Amino acid sequence: MISREDIESYLIRTDLDYEEIGEGMWLVRPEGEAETGGPAIVASYLPPVLLLRTVIREVPEGDSAQLRIYRRLLELNASDLVHGAYGLEDGEIVLADTLELENLDFTEFRASLESLALAVTSHLKELSTD
Repeated sequence: MISREDIESYLIRTDLDYEEIGEGMWLVRPEGEAETGGPAIVASYLPPVLLLRTVIREVPEGDSAQLRIYRRLLELNASDLVHGAYGLEDGEIVLADTLELENLDFTEFRASLESLALAVTSHLKELSTD
């Protein structure tokens, strides 16, 4: 199984800005997002999985706005995400992916991070408006 130290070495190899914010938890800034203050991806080492997660925004108020955004999130889940999925958690829209540590290699780790980072940069503007 991949260790916490292995995940840190994977992060070093990605060449992305990151910082350890807790034991087995890192804040990863997608390329270009460090300067713009865009959402960061939190990587949490929780054996037997690694959870990658970012908060997109709060769920909008009003039935009509919620229906529009929920529909769009389902469309993006079906058509535009290679790794992970949009979901709801505690009144927020999140983008998350869960990777099994048993056979996780650097290529899969990097692909998941890049997929989430691309989704954030591609979808954030659209999802940020009601």
